[in-house]
This record gives sequence, C-alpha cells and structure tokens, in this order.
Amino acid sequence: MTVVLKLGGSVITDKDTPETVDRAALDAASSTIAAYGDTDLVIVHGGGSFGHHHAAAHGVSRTAGTHDDTAVRDVHRAMKRLNEQVVDALAAVDVPAIPVHPLSVAHRSMEDELRLPSQQVRTLLTEGFVPVLHGDVIGHEAMGATILSGDELVCALAEALSADRVGLCSAVPGVLDGEDVIPEINDFEDVAHVLGASESTDVTGGMAGKVRALLDLETPAFVFDRGGLEPFLMGRQPGTRIG
Repeated sequence: MTVVLKLGGSVITDKDTPETVDRAALDAASSTIAAYGDTDLVIVHGGGSFGHHHAAAHGVSRTAGTHDDTAVRDVHRAMKRLNEQVVDALAAVDVPAIPVHPLSVAHRSMEDELRLPSQQVRTLLTEGFVPVLHGDVIGHEAMGATILSGDELVCALAEALSADRVGLCSAVPGVLDGEDVIPEINDFEDVAHVLGASESTDVTGGMAGKVRALLDLETPAFVFDRGGLEPFLMGRQPGTRIG
C-alpha cells in the first residue's frame, strides 16, 4: 500500500513566529510514523513559519511570480532548513527519511501546468526509503518563480504514484462547520460557505485550497489533526473524508 502523508506547517511549527519548529509536536508525529512502517510512505510537509513568511515578505505566491533571485533563495533556503529538521526528527526514530527538494526537479509551464517528475520518488520507495518533500518555490515559465504548495505536491504525488490513501495532518480535527467536523465532502459548493482564510500568514490557499485540490483526486483523502495521525496510519478514517 502506498500512502502520501502531509504534515501541515501549522502542525510542526509555530506558524506565527518566524522559523520556529514546534519540537514536541514534530517529535511526537515522527514517533507515531515510526510505529507504522509496513506501508510505502511519502511525506510532504508545509512551510509553516519558515516558507510562508519569506514568501509573503517578497510578494510571491501560487499566482504572483517573481524574478527576484534573492526572493527565490530566501524562500527555498527557509524550506530547506525546515526540511532538514523534519528529516532529522524522523531519522532519530529510525524512519529512513530522505530529502527531496522540489525546486531542483519541478516547474510550471506557460499554461500553468505543474511538471513534477516522480521516478526519483518511486525509486526511493522501491529501495526502502521514505522520501520527504516540502512546499517550495519553483520555476514558472513567463512568471519567473511561484510557490508550489504542499497540498499541490500531495495531489501530484498521489496521482503519479497511484497512492491508495492520502492524509493531511492539520491543526484542526477536520473541515469544520462551526465547531463540528464535517464527516465527508464530495462537492466544494456544499462547504464553500464555511471555508474561510487561514488566521496565520498563508500564501497557498488555506483550507479552501486543500479541499479544492483533494476533490480532484480519485484517491480517498482525509483531513485530521495530530490525534488523527495514528488512526489514519492504522487504516481508519479520522476527521473529514474528501472525495
């Protein structure tokens, strides 16, 4: 079974304090992942307080490009710093984590199509590694560089690898309608009225962007909080099922 798991930036960092890892949360998530090693697992993590603040400061987003080389370096280096800490936390509990940096392999075409070669990820899986990718800045034809979100990566990898399950570990227990978790979403318009913007700096679309992207998948996807990570890895259906 192939599983694509995203650790949201709000889960593993203090999203309101620049470049601050939530060490206890990251270590707890890593230990949970280490306990369930029988599947082919690809991990993607968000930018949290690392990438988002730099992207916002430079005015670059999914749709607003930049030709400023300093901006590209700032965003990418911040994400590499976070990725290194995620990989190290996983390795510390014997997860065979290997970093994969999207800037080096992905780009967008002039038609706004994401091109993400996946054979390197597939080979790493076959050889027993756990690839760890992250949101990043990537080249974009005619726009310089734009942001590639972790959610986009999750969807692209799920399709390319024919994943069996997709999980997004978020700061909330699922997609919420007030205080209640919506158990299942099959149409964006059914929940559009309850999806607002993120309270923290987020240049990738917040919960609305997650739901839209996941609805395009054929693979079942789940949005859950830290408490849902273990049930998800055990094959259960925590939080909100999307699609």
